[in-house]
Amino acid sequence: MPTALEASPGERLRTLRDLLGLTGADLHRLTGISQSWTSQVETGAREPAEDRLRVIAEATDTPMSFFYAQPSSVPLDSLRFRKMATASRTVTRRISAFYGESFRVTEEITNKAGYPAPPLPFASTPALSQDDIEELAAQTREALRLAPDKPIPHLTRALERAGIAVAPIVLPDPTGDSVSPTNKHFGVSYWAGIGETALIAYFPGAQGDRDRFTLAHELGHLVLHTFRPRAADPEGEANRFAGALLVPYERAREEITDRLTLEGFARRKQTWGVSMQALILRGAAVGHIDDSRKRSLYVQLTQRGWRKEEPVSVGQEAPLLLWSLLQRQYGDKPYLRASDQLAIQPTILRSIAPQPVANTSATRSGQPRADGKVVAFKQRTGRPGDDLRSTAP
Repeated sequence: MPTALEASPGERLRTLRDLLGLTGADLHRLTGISQSWTSQVETGAREPAEDRLRVIAEATDTPMSFFYAQPSSVPLDSLRFRKMATASRTVTRRISAFYGESFRVTEEITNKAGYPAPPLPFASTPALSQDDIEELAAQTREALRLAPDKPIPHLTRALERAGIAVAPIVLPDPTGDSVSPTNKHFGVSYWAGIGETALIAYFPGAQGDRDRFTLAHELGHLVLHTFRPRAADPEGEANRFAGALLVPYERAREEITDRLTLEGFARRKQTWGVSMQALILRGAAVGHIDDSRKRSLYVQLTQRGWRKEEPVSVGQEAPLLLWSLLQRQYGDKPYLRASDQLAIQPTILRSIAPQPVANTSATRSGQPRADGKVVAFKQRTGRPGDDLRSTAP
C-alpha cells in the first residue's frame, strides 16, 4: 500500500521563514543559529538537529509539530492572485506560503466537521465570450442560493454557506506585533475541483466595496479557471465575472445608462455595494456606456478626487465559518489549544480564523457586526446636508 511522503523539516523551515517574513539574518538574531546552518538544512545539504529546531520553535512561538506537518496539497503555480503589476515577488512568495498553510488548516478543520464542498459551476471551453461569463455568473448565483436579480447583502456569508471558506490575510511584521504595510496584493484563491475544498483569501482593506469585488473576482477564478488554467486573459475574465455576479445583466441594463451622473452612480453604489468605477465598467460591459462616455466619467471622478476615495462608504464584511468550526472543535479559546494539533503558529491561526468583532461596532456606518452584516452605507457628496443613510439591502 503506498504511503504519504514524509514532510521535510528543512522545507518546513523555509516555509516558516517565508510565513513570518524572516531572513536568515533575522532568524540568526532571534536564535543565535548561523545562517549557513539554516541554508544547508533548507537545501537538504544536512539533516536538521531537533534541538535547534526546538530553539527556532520557541523563538518564533511555533509548535514543533509545524516542522513535521504535511505541506498543503495546493500546487503553487496554480494560485491566482489579484494584485498590482508592481507587487513585490518577495511578498508574493510570503503570501503563497501563508495561503498554503491556510489551505492546509482549512482542509483539516472542514473535513473534520464534514462540511460540504462547494457545488460550483465551471467553465471548460478554451474561449469564453461575455455572454458565456454572464451565464456562468447567473449559474453561480443559483449555486450560492442567491436571488437572480437582487443585490447581494453579504457575499462572504453566501460563499461560506455554499462551502467556500473565506480567510483574511494579516501578515505579522517580523520587527514587531504590527501588520505588514500595504503590499499591493488583494486576494488569492484555489479550488481543486468537484468535491474538493475551496478557499478564498483576501487582504481586508478600508473599503468594503473593494473587498467584495476581490471576493467576487477570486470566485470568478474558481469558476472560470479551475478547468481552464491557460486562459488567455484570466484577470480580465475574473473582473468581468465579478461585475456580472454583483450586478446581474438585466438589472445593469435597467439601472446603468449613458445619462447617469456621478451622483446617480453613487446611489447605485449604495444599493449594490459595488464601487462607482466598477459600475461604470459594468455599464460598458452591458453595452450602455461607450468609450467616450467612460472616459468622461473617469475624468469627472479624477477632478473630484474620487478615483482613490469614492463618496460612498460600504461596510466591511467579516468571515465566520472557519472561526465557528474552530470554536466547535477546540472550545471558546481555541488558538493555543489548536495550535499544536493543527501545526500552526497561534498568530497565523488567528488571522486565518479571526474571532468575530462585538456587535457594538455596528453602530457606525460601514462597520461590520459580529455576524458580518453591513448595517448602513453612507454617501458623502461634499455638500452640507447631503449625507444619506439607509439600511443595507
